Order: sequence, then C-alpha cells, then structure tokens
Amino acid sequence: MLPHRFRWFLLLIASCFFYMFFKPVYILILAFTIVIDYIAGIMLEDEQDEKRRKNYLIMSIVVNVGVLAVFKYYNFLNGNITGLASLFGLKNNIPYLHWLLPIGLSFHTFQAMSYTIEVYWRNQKAERHFGIYALYVMFYPQLVAGPIERPQNIIHQFYEKREFNYDNAVHGLNLIFYGLFKKIVIADRLSLYVNHVYNDIGNTSSASAWLACYFFAIQIYCDFSGYSDIARGTAKFMGFELMINFNRPFLSQSISEFWKRWHISLSGWFYDYVFNPLVASLRSWRKWSIVFGLLITFFLSGLWHGASWNYVIWGLIYGVALVYELFTKDIRRKVFGLMPQWLNTTLSRLITFHYFVLASVFFRAIDIPQALSMYHKLFEFHFKVSLSQLAAELGPVNLVMSFLVTGLLALSYLLPADMKLKRNYLFLATTIFLIIILGKNAVSEFIYFQF
Repeated sequence: MLPHRFRWFLLLIASCFFYMFFKPVYILILAFTIVIDYIAGIMLEDEQDEKRRKNYLIMSIVVNVGVLAVFKYYNFLNGNITGLASLFGLKNNIPYLHWLLPIGLSFHTFQAMSYTIEVYWRNQKAERHFGIYALYVMFYPQLVAGPIERPQNIIHQFYEKREFNYDNAVHGLNLIFYGLFKKIVIADRLSLYVNHVYNDIGNTSSASAWLACYFFAIQIYCDFSGYSDIARGTAKFMGFELMINFNRPFLSQSISEFWKRWHISLSGWFYDYVFNPLVASLRSWRKWSIVFGLLITFFLSGLWHGASWNYVIWGLIYGVALVYELFTKDIRRKVFGLMPQWLNTTLSRLITFHYFVLASVFFRAIDIPQALSMYHKLFEFHFKVSLSQLAAELGPVNLVMSFLVTGLLALSYLLPADMKLKRNYLFLATTIFLIIILGKNAVSEFIYFQF
C-alpha cells in the first residue's frame, strides 16, 4: 500500500524490529559498523590518492574484524593465553567477558566488508542514501544466516519499483515451505538421534555412531539450506532476488566441486577476497602459492564458523583435501578414466560424501576430545547391532520417521534445481501437509544462528 519512495523505510524498520527481538541493545553494534562503513564507502569513492584509499579500506576492515574479535573471539584467545601461561607456571589475570554472541554477527560483518572492498576495487559505486545502505546490511530475510550478498546484486533492487506479482508470491511461498520442510521435518527430526549419540558416545555402538554421522550430515544440510530457502522465498514474495546458496552438494564428485555447491556465498567470499589476493601476492611461489592460499583460506573459514579449535581443524581438513586434489589431479584422471562413466561418477560422489560425513564430526563435536571419542567409536567396527537396539535408543517411531524423512530428502533431489514452481499448488499443499504430520513439534533454532 505504501508509495515506492517509502518502502525502503518500512523494510529497514522491519529489519531493525526483527533483529532486536534477540537482544535489543545489540542493534547498536550494527548501527556502529553501518555508520563507519557508509562513511568509508564515500571516502573510498571520492579519494583519488591510492595510499589514502587503502588506509580507508584498512580502517573499515579493522573496525569490522575488531567487532568480531571482541564479541566472538575474545574469550577464545583469552582461553588460549591462559593455557599457554599455565605451561610456564604463570597465571593469566585477563578477565573473561560474559555476554551473548550477537546473532548472525559473522554474516552481516562479511556482507559489510564485501561492500567496502567492492567500492575500493571500483566495482561498486558508493551508496549515498544512508537508509538504503543500512537496508543492504540489515535486509531481514538474510540478516542472521545469509546468503552473504554482494552489493552489486542487492542494492539496486531497493531502488526498483515493484508491483505485487502473483507468480512471485506463490514461488516465494513454495521456497519458504520447502525450507520449513527441510528444517522441521528432516533436520529437527534427525537431531533427536544425533544429539542422543553425541551426548553418550561411550555407551553407543559403532553402527549407531555411523548412523549418527550420516544423520548429522543430512541434518546440517537441511538446517542451513532450509534457512537459505526461507530467506530466498521471503525476499521472492516481495519481488527481491537473493542468490542461490546451495546447489545439491551431495551430488558433488570432488571436494572442490562440493565447495562450489555448499554455502556458495561464503565460499565465493573467501575465494574473491582472501584466496585470490593471497595467491596473486605470492605468484613467485608458483604452485606453492596455491597450497598456502588454500590452507590459509580454509583455516580462516573454520575460524569464521566458530571460536574453537575443532572448527579450525574442520576447516583445515578441507584445505588439505583440496591440496591433495591439486597434486593428484592428473593421476586421478587416469585412474578414474579406466572406469565406465557411471562407476566413475558413483564412486566420486560416494567418496566426496563420506569425506564430508567424517569431517563433520569436528563440526558437530563440542570440542576436540569429543570428536576424537567419536572417531574412535566409528572405527571400532563393531556393527553387531539390531534394529530393536536402535529403536530402543531412539524410539521406534522416531527411528522409522528418521529413515522416512531421509528418503523424502532423496526424493526432493528429483525436483527442479532452482525450485521454479510458480503456480505449483500441489507442491505447496504437500509440503504444508508433511510439516504438520511429520514435523518435530518443538522449538529448535537454526544451527547457523550461532555464527
């Protein structure tokens, strides 16, 4: 009902209200970084001296990373200092900070840094409308868990006048309810078994541990991609286009392909803003510059996910895999070239999926000792476990439901890749029905909210 010139204000107020539902005072953190980056963007565009431009960019990055460091990594760094000091019989008197991590901090911080870097590279004009720039950082559908948008994709959309579009509305609803289906029906259902096993690893069997790892791989995918679908659907309903953040990653035939299909906005961010500049600055190292770039990039990617060494190890596991793929590319091509294409494809997908499953143990575990306990249990190879035992651990209904919803996910891979279901009321009705009948009836936040 609002005239077009006022719509940005409504969206901004809605975004502020949405974010303040978590902890109202944390809106001040967002406001602080928004003001800094808004000013930095204008100065980066107007300034002609390259040295000063670089200083403005550094100032903006330091502020954003500084906010992350204080709220997300301060206690992690302080804990490591305490551990090192104790090795030498010293005491660390630096106090710990007891506050909640601002929700989605890593996401909107990276989106803000994307803007200033693109303006510095002169790929994007500085946004002079403060409200529009604030809306770019705070647009509520993707504010807390992405996708991490580039300014070139989203800012211009806030200026474009939109009329209500029936097809966009139905398409948006299909995406929203498909995302809710993945979250409530699949992810939350599988979490019951995953949590049960991880909470009592010592008393579970090897078979149960493997099942929990498979279930968690599906859980984390449905939980995170489900949120991305909801974000895209909410935006689509209003006529805005957000980028696709997941593209059927379980069909990947290599780890490098996997990271082109999984959390695409983050992997693209690290590729453009970390990996490429690192490799370019170390060109004289030749192939080793790529190795160094991969390891540093995935070290930072792990750290981005959480202030804990298990996340760092999780990131490095993928860095090592990509280095392996780099050095064995020719050998693997020859070996797999001897196989029929269908066998090559099947084996490649199975190997990639199982690498993801095993690496995800470090992602799910609360710390390194728990992860090592899980690996120990996995490779005991004690598979003598009956369905009745599994049913006793999870409950017969939940066991059947867990396998059922996993099958539903497999069937969903037969749907159109981008869910271009504009007037598909059957799909909409089916997902709503499945959510009501099969959904886990309990409050469960999205896993990536903690990042």
